[in-house]
Amino acid sequence: MDETVKIELRNVSKSFNGVPVLQGLNLSIFSGETLVVLGRSGCGKSVMLKTLLGLLPVDRGEIRVDGRNIEHLSEKALIPVRKKMGMLFQGSALFDSLTVGQNVAYALNEHSGKTEEEIDEIVARNLDFVDLPGTEEMMPSELSGGMRKRVALARAMAYQPEILLYDEPTTGLDPITATTINALIRKTQREHNVTSIVVTHELDSGFSVADRVAVINEGVIIAIGRAQQIKQSRDEFVRTFIAGPR
Repeated sequence: MDETVKIELRNVSKSFNGVPVLQGLNLSIFSGETLVVLGRSGCGKSVMLKTLLGLLPVDRGEIRVDGRNIEHLSEKALIPVRKKMGMLFQGSALFDSLTVGQNVAYALNEHSGKTEEEIDEIVARNLDFVDLPGTEEMMPSELSGGMRKRVALARAMAYQPEILLYDEPTTGLDPITATTINALIRKTQREHNVTSIVVTHELDSGFSVADRVAVINEGVIIAIGRAQQIKQSRDEFVRTFIAGPR
């Protein structure tokens, strides 16, 4: 694994209406790795992703991408940073009024300057990558939950991001479909060398895709390491989270 730091969060804090969510969070993600962030629902995992995208300003701390502090950048200055990132949202967040092909092509049509033929080729290639060839004319309402996740991944990959952020990618899916999504996360890393952050509370999913695992509790990272190291942690919260309450 390349140990060049791709993303770094330094002492990041974020509160809502005086209620702290992130409390001095420190985390480094290496180039090309898949880091899984585990934690209970509501512990700040999704908030962390939104701060990385620049969708939420932090109250304190720094977020660095390729060594550059992205906090306090203007919306215009954030555009090239965001172009490095793709996001797979928890609910897939497809546009229901657009076809599958139009969903995958959305960012390309808005920002790439590519021709219609070039965009069509990229859309077809990415749908083939997620094992959904020939579905361009389908509507989101015609898709199963797993198919929607795969279309959302194809859309996230269309702009060839260096970083992929996954928000609860297997929540609500049956075990077979969840295994398919996990395999695609690994395939994306292997074939495109993207740096990935996967936030989830589902242990089996998290451990199956992770190069490293970080556990967040009360707004801070309390443990980080390879899956086996986390499974053998002596921290009481980590042990309880993995094994369940006694």
